[in-house]
Amino acid sequence: MRALAPIQPRFVGGCVRDALLDGADGTVDIDIAVAARPEETMRLAEAGGLGAHPTGLAHGVVTITSAGRGFEVASMRRDVATDGRRAVVSYTDDIAADAARRDFTMNALYADAEGRVIDPLGGGLADVRARRIRFVGAPAERIMEDYLRILRFFRFHATLGIDAFDPAGRAAAIDAAAGLAQVSKERIGAEMLKLLGAPDPEPALKAMGPVLGVVLPGAAPFHGLVAAERNAGEAPDPLRRLAALNARAAESQLRLSRADAARLRGIRAALATPAPPAARAYRRGADAARDALLIEAADGAPPPAGWRVEIARGAAATLPVAAADLIAAGAVPGPALGARLEEIESLWIESDFRATRAELLAGDQDWPR
Repeated sequence: MRALAPIQPRFVGGCVRDALLDGADGTVDIDIAVAARPEETMRLAEAGGLGAHPTGLAHGVVTITSAGRGFEVASMRRDVATDGRRAVVSYTDDIAADAARRDFTMNALYADAEGRVIDPLGGGLADVRARRIRFVGAPAERIMEDYLRILRFFRFHATLGIDAFDPAGRAAAIDAAAGLAQVSKERIGAEMLKLLGAPDPEPALKAMGPVLGVVLPGAAPFHGLVAAERNAGEAPDPLRRLAALNARAAESQLRLSRADAARLRGIRAALATPAPPAARAYRRGADAARDALLIEAADGAPPPAGWRVEIARGAAATLPVAAADLIAAGAVPGPALGARLEEIESLWIESDFRATRAELLAGDQDWPR
């Protein structure tokens, strides 16, 4: 802030909002707005011994690094034209003009280096105090500038724990839901995972109405999962909650990473094959078994006593018979060998992992030779 002092730097957006809300949304990014073009921002930063990187010059954004940490510094600007995904901007030194292009009133607050808060549009501070999420200006206009704001509207309600929805904002978001088709699946996926990772996303998911079906076809809001997680002492988990939504093709709809997609498939497989906790953990892994049990608990089927111990036991179990044992007994390598090994494994699981190697191999005399 000292290095940028000649261009009136001000903290802006989420870091100000969350400082006023005592860190309610857990924001870790610190964004700064300045009354200068990005070239001047970079010049002053470098003159002050800081790193400066042109990470978003098309939108006037420079990343300044200090002690290994990056800070986004944006030139104050006004939107000249928008198409629902991106904007053509012009630079301005008018803080009210910069504030007018932001999404929500509580995100249109600024603070100087001494912590003095500036509310250029009026109403932002009052909305923070009332924990009220309102679009800046006309909700429909703000949404048409960037349709991702539909999901951000519901996500902020979830992450801030606000269950009362501004009627005009909610109606505009629902009316414009089809516009989300213009937004990349990666951006939608990132926003939905943030929403699902909130302490309690259930009210927001319910309030989304048809918006949820647009981004996740076939999905239906879940009920009771948050309570089941809390009763079990488990932290919120967006992928577990995504599985509970029972959406079609969520992996591709949200462009999940390979690891997240694999985990989601594991949870679904565990749900599709009811079994004791140990057997599920052996087949699908400890995490998938746990998540399936919690999702089922939300539907009124509480986990059995000692389920954590049982999951750990199943996840650690190792089949005492290998293909080499069957070959040593005279089996011929091939499909029949694989089928027999699977049969032995199923019998072992049915024995609750208690059948010994000798018991499993006994009577194993009819191999093709």
